[in-house]
Amino acid sequence: MTASPSTGAPEPDSDELFLTTVAWLYYVEGLTQSEVADRIGATRIRVNKALGEARRRGLVRVEIVSASVMCLDLQDRIKGRFGLRDAMIAPSSPTVRATQMSVGAALGHYLNTLFLDPKTSRLAVSWGETMAFACRSILPVSRPGLEVISMMGGLTSGTATNTFEITSSFAKALGARYSFLAAPIYAGSRDSRDEILGIDVFRDVVDRILRVDAASVSSGDMTDRSLLIRDGLPEDVRVEELVEAGAVGDILGVFLGADGRPIDHPLNGRAVGVSVDQLRRMNNVIMAAGGVHKAPIIAAALATGAINVLVTDQATASVLLGEAPSATG
Repeated sequence: MTASPSTGAPEPDSDELFLTTVAWLYYVEGLTQSEVADRIGATRIRVNKALGEARRRGLVRVEIVSASVMCLDLQDRIKGRFGLRDAMIAPSSPTVRATQMSVGAALGHYLNTLFLDPKTSRLAVSWGETMAFACRSILPVSRPGLEVISMMGGLTSGTATNTFEITSSFAKALGARYSFLAAPIYAGSRDSRDEILGIDVFRDVVDRILRVDAASVSSGDMTDRSLLIRDGLPEDVRVEELVEAGAVGDILGVFLGADGRPIDHPLNGRAVGVSVDQLRRMNNVIMAAGGVHKAPIIAAALATGAINVLVTDQATASVLLGEAPSATG
């Protein structure tokens, strides 16, 4: 790990989880290098190099020497508990920001396996800090045939974590094309939202979103840690009324109750983007969210049945399983 120049705190090593996973499958589960490559969607050459790097770093002696080993057990249990196609559990860190960095790095590694597959031609993305950190872990591959699409409206002010910046950052890292759902995250009313999405150009974008090969979404809780709560709510909506209506957080600007159902509040009808019902019908929906403060909204999102893959951190995974977290997040 390296030290953050601003805080002096250690930053998560974005390579260690990948190296540990490869080493675990090869040395503990006894898979061949080809079988490991097939399991994680990498090339055999990359697996071979990863095993050498794991030994060089001292992660592998007689056993695997890494806190990330615990994450592999959590991955299997999270998949089984929530009926997921896959899960990736990153190490937790002492601060929320560092945990987001760790989860973002894990998401980046997971997406790399998709980008290396030439069959992946279209990716939909949302917004947030975790998504921004994921961009930093994207391998420098050239995918000019890939299209990256924003799957929700965004803020009118530019930030590095806004929908439009996240979409263009992914596309730039991959040499890919990109398209925006170029609208505010909330319309003034349900009728105006319907009018926006009824325009030909927006209808075409939504149609392409619904046919993506993979979608990467994030979530927000009900505190000002959330980008949406902090900067995205309309002036006529108060956080308190959303909480009173039962909201535990949002995905794609739609606020959910603990049971995974959208709360009964007019704001949900104003969200410009993919609905929960539409998300449920999409292929390979990957949710990346970390920090134990997000456990309620992650659980709610999983309850929708729309999430196929979960990327989170060790402490949050433990909370989702009903266990005491083994590290702060």
